Amino acid sequence: MAQRGVTPDVWSYSIMINGFCKIKMVDEAMKLFEEMHCKQIFPNVVTYNSLVDGLCKSGRTSCALELVDEMHDRGQPSNIITYNSILDAICKNNHVDKAIVLLTKIKEKGIQPDIFTYTVLINGLCKVGRLDDAQKVFEDLLVKGYSPNIYTYTSLINGFCNKGFFDEGLAMLSKMKDNGCIPNAITYEILIHSLFEKDENDKAEKLLREMIARGLL
Repeated sequence: MAQRGVTPDVWSYSIMINGFCKIKMVDEAMKLFEEMHCKQIFPNVVTYNSLVDGLCKSGRTSCALELVDEMHDRGQPSNIITYNSILDAICKNNHVDKAIVLLTKIKEKGIQPDIFTYTVLINGLCKVGRLDDAQKVFEDLLVKGYSPNIYTYTSLINGFCNKGFFDEGLAMLSKMKDNGCIPNAITYEILIHSLFEKDENDKAEKLLREMIARGLL
């Protein structure tokens, strides 16, 4: 760009940084970020969010948290997208209690969680076997008026099946469909595989026929 006489601005840098992060070239993205500072081009929330997400996905959550601190020091407000990346990384490392503490801090800052926030937390709780807590979060989001998406329901169904609670998993599938959320192939496969393992062949075959009828197989 500069070689062609075009001066890159914050949006140009943000696009390039996001591109590098998407293809897991986070170090290249960081170099561009440092270049912005040298040229007195101030990053915006989009720039920071791209880098935070890239760092989290590359396993560098502590660096992402440092970047959030830098945002605050520079007077650049973070948003729920910033924190969703961090919460996702923390939950994937099975540090669910840390995620719950961070979520409390997010709310204290006046940042409103979205359905992705709650889905990440539900999935994290299910992964570590804390189904009761996951269900509480689920009920809480319903009370607050959020609409669960396919990932929210599938996370809970997977949690139930992993614990051997197949009837609860099937009940959640019914609730999902009643609320107008259409299951995908993954949702069905989780239940069908679990039911076959438990020799609940009739229930599994019924779901398999339903899956085929929906064109998912």
